[in-house]
Amino acid sequence: MAKNIHQTALIAPDVTLGDNITVGPFAVIETGSEIGAHCQVGAHAVVHGYVRMGAGNILHPHAVLGGLPQDTGFNAATVSWLNIGDNNTFREGFTAHRASKENAETRIGSGCYFMCNSHVAHDCSIGNNTIFANNVAIGGHVEVGNNVFMGGAVVVHQFCRVGSYAIVQGTTGLNMDVIPFMLIGGRPARHYKLNTVGLRRAGIVGDRYKILSAAFRLLKNKQSLDTLEETEELKQLKEWLAVKSRRGLHGFIDVSG
Repeated sequence: MAKNIHQTALIAPDVTLGDNITVGPFAVIETGSEIGAHCQVGAHAVVHGYVRMGAGNILHPHAVLGGLPQDTGFNAATVSWLNIGDNNTFREGFTAHRASKENAETRIGSGCYFMCNSHVAHDCSIGNNTIFANNVAIGGHVEVGNNVFMGGAVVVHQFCRVGSYAIVQGTTGLNMDVIPFMLIGGRPARHYKLNTVGLRRAGIVGDRYKILSAAFRLLKNKQSLDTLEETEELKQLKEWLAVKSRRGLHGFIDVSG
């Protein structure tokens, strides 16, 4: 039940705080927000209203959650949310904005790590166990899957999708969708190969890996995946590809020359 709250912190009276909360000097937690058990809110960090956060999250100094959407047409009286799961780390200077439509949400899953000065815009959806390196910035309505790694200074256009287990090389600009399980980079961005390291760490090896490798070659040659044995990963890939894309898919690197 203990709460370690610094005397200079400003916390609205109607805020819901779980057990074993730590709040640092000059932190601000605004009216209507909810913070789960075992969370840590660092010095000068800000949690705006309409933020709902699960347990075990760590908010480092000067991070800001639940700011107004950077949408010139947004009415500040709109009730929208930033919903966050459990056991995420938000490093210094991280920002995430609530959604731009009434009762909509920006969503961050569980087990994610957001490095310094990274940003999640309004109406985005971030899966579980995903990492944003320093200075990653994603536009509004972007969907990022589970177990994704976004390298330093990656930027993503509005309405793009980044599939689960993808890895995006640092400084890459994305203006189209990234296929799950792939490594992408370059200018313009292109799919290079499977995310070998990430797949191995996830236990996707042996025949499961070989089928994904065959799927990569078929996709590159614009051929059907129906000839392959349907593993769990291939099923996920087919389901992801079946969703209509608003931005189209990034192409593949041409190594023929």
